[in-house]
Amino acid sequence: MTEAENKILSDLRRTLTEVDGRILELVAERQRLVEEIGRSKQVKGQATRDFAREKDVIEGAVAKGQGLGIPSDTVEMLMRLLIRSSLTTQEQHRVSSEGRGSGRRALVIGGAGQMGRWFAEFLTSQGYGVEIADPAAESGQPGARRDWEEGPLDQDLIVVAAPLVKSGQILQGLARRKPGGLIFDVGSLKSPLRGGLTALAEAGCRVTSVHPMFGPDTRLLSGRHVIFADVGHAGATREARALFESTMVEQVEMSLEQHDRLIAFVLGLSHALNIAFFTALAESGAEVPLLSRLSSTTFDAQLEVCSRVAGENPWLYFEIQSLNEHGPAALSALARSVQRIRDAVDSGDAEGFVRLMEQGRDYLASRRPPEGA
Repeated sequence: MTEAENKILSDLRRTLTEVDGRILELVAERQRLVEEIGRSKQVKGQATRDFAREKDVIEGAVAKGQGLGIPSDTVEMLMRLLIRSSLTTQEQHRVSSEGRGSGRRALVIGGAGQMGRWFAEFLTSQGYGVEIADPAAESGQPGARRDWEEGPLDQDLIVVAAPLVKSGQILQGLARRKPGGLIFDVGSLKSPLRGGLTALAEAGCRVTSVHPMFGPDTRLLSGRHVIFADVGHAGATREARALFESTMVEQVEMSLEQHDRLIAFVLGLSHALNIAFFTALAESGAEVPLLSRLSSTTFDAQLEVCSRVAGENPWLYFEIQSLNEHGPAALSALARSVQRIRDAVDSGDAEGFVRLMEQGRDYLASRRPPEGA
């Protein structure tokens, strides 16, 4: 490359950097406008999310992009990213400004863990004075202690966010001490916790059970679900639900029994399927870089999902499989399904194979909401 060509390339790169800077400045300006809009919505009592407005914004941007020669899928992806960022900003501002926990105290047992930290930050944003009890708590950390039993339990709210088996033991211990504040666990299974939850209810404590259906890296609750399982104190369940009223999370209420039966498929089955997928790959001898060069859209999507599963806490995932009394039914269903596929292929049963796919297509179609819903 000649010196003149190098200068042209350098100038182009410098100009591109300047354009990127202007884009970021515009994004920052957009965020400031979003905050103003959020405050206006809150004053008027309007919902944070407006799906009709989002649709108009995306369609308008796609039309604008077409006139500028920008691919429609690029414009839509960009606008959805900006909208998601806007919603996150508005939701966090609303949670903070409503100050539901102002002047109140909360104890997060297991607060040094991932979900424990999420709840500590979430409650802090609502104005709660948050204390943490966790063996992994840093020495000298303000408001933290290593053993939840070593201090008073006079907080307005106690969240149990320890591993499942340990959470069951903590709930039993809380039942013996009968604290007066609202108590709930955040376990992904309820079978190991049922004894402790029942003991708390029988002791007259304000107890309920909560399952946030998202991970600790979640910032925006729109499109997410939180499950509430009443264990005999309806008022406690209402209090727990109120913590999420200023967010856009979808609240679902069900019994402990129904929860674990459904979670066996929602979590247990999906986890097992992905573990089986990457185990089969790992033991096949095929190299991932080579497979990636030959990959298909389906393979890429599956590999992305199972890569996230492989990076999760294996001990927690084992608990989800082994401690759910309904878990074996989901694993058996998976094993039967794989065997039916193999039987159809081994026997050359094309019609049987097609029936399996058509059955799945019909089932999945029945889950989709009608157009315009």
